Amino acid sequence: MGLRDRIAAGHVETVPDAEEVTLDQMSVSFIRRKLVEEVNLGELSQLSPSQRRARLERTVGRILSREGPVLSTNQRSALIRQIVDESIGLGVLEPLLADESVTEIMVNGPNEVWVERNGRLERTGTTFRDEVQLLQTIDRIVSTVNRRVDESSPMVDARLPGGERVNVIIPPLALGGPTLTIRRFPRLYTLEEIVAIGSLDAPTAELLRALVRARLSVLVSGGTGAGKTTLLNALSASIPGSERIITVEDSAELKLQQPHVIALEGRPANVEGKGAVSIRDLVRNSLRMRPDRIVVGEVRGAETLDMLQAMNTGHEGSLSTVHANSAEDAVSRVETLASMSDVKIPYEALRDQINGAIDIIVQLERGIDGLRRIVEIASIASRRRELFRLETLMAFDPDPLGADRVVTGRFTHFPLPDRVARRMSIAGEQPPVEFTIAADAPQAPEREVD
Repeated sequence: MGLRDRIAAGHVETVPDAEEVTLDQMSVSFIRRKLVEEVNLGELSQLSPSQRRARLERTVGRILSREGPVLSTNQRSALIRQIVDESIGLGVLEPLLADESVTEIMVNGPNEVWVERNGRLERTGTTFRDEVQLLQTIDRIVSTVNRRVDESSPMVDARLPGGERVNVIIPPLALGGPTLTIRRFPRLYTLEEIVAIGSLDAPTAELLRALVRARLSVLVSGGTGAGKTTLLNALSASIPGSERIITVEDSAELKLQQPHVIALEGRPANVEGKGAVSIRDLVRNSLRMRPDRIVVGEVRGAETLDMLQAMNTGHEGSLSTVHANSAEDAVSRVETLASMSDVKIPYEALRDQINGAIDIIVQLERGIDGLRRIVEIASIASRRRELFRLETLMAFDPDPLGADRVVTGRFTHFPLPDRVARRMSIAGEQPPVEFTIAADAPQAPEREVD
């Protein structure tokens, strides 16, 4: 019985005159079955994603014209999009993925979908039909990277073809139902654009450019979603195009524009638990590839020690990120991560490695208003096996929070320490005047890290 016949027989309710199509699932399933019967899957696999979508939209349109109910133009377009999204895309999530203002999608079970826009969380009206449909969407995601998710493997990290990072956790670990988190690929920002949105000021941006050009090693620190990768991308643009750059990431997000870039990406274990390639393996291998600079997307384990050793053995000017809530925490966390290596090194020797390897720490923070800001730039003043000492080069001084909950304040600059100024001078770089010594200039705050 065709769809028109089923409607005439009273098996399907008339489609309401609304923007969203509400045909029952049996009717949608009928159209999808007809679609499978009429398309040539072999021919479809040879098409690009945009061509594949266009072909399926035309085919669904013909099926609706031949066997479907009478629909308004908006209803017809919405139904076609729904069926095609469920066939080759991520179903109800496709409109959210198409929305460039959405930076993160969080699915907390079939009836609760949240997104992040402009640094703020908001709940959407998007829902899945049931848990089965959500699990089908999850399975479609993980199958594209040859992974599986089930009770024996209830947690999965993956990356979509478009670069989005995906985390899945299902029952019995997720008590409220299957949970899916999709983090959008960060848009490329230049330092000028970061200045324009108020995340830092122009003198500080120029200082950061000069520090990178002068081959000082920079560690970008911040919490989850603070914008570390975005800033790392922007900083990397200051690396001269004549240098050979090796990037190492767990999930490739960096998009360097220089002509000589080798991008390496870690690989998780396969369904048999074999074949994993860790960040540490890649960092070690990168040292054999004659790099001028190494850019590690994030240090989070034993690879930290290898990164420190690389910085101390002729690979100055390297860049990396770490999860930490302050510049002091960043130094302590790097020390802790480096101690996780299978090579047992005394803490005094680790301090020696860190003091010699990392020159600058850039601390990011996401404010209560959702804007990501550089709240501090500090240099490591300690040498050799001394206790860690930091000197502040720039600090964001916030005003008391007003009723509008918008963070305001000013960026305060301090004269560069002699060691940093000398490194820059040797490299032919001049700091902005705001960071030079003046008779009435405040001295850079210095503090020890416990």
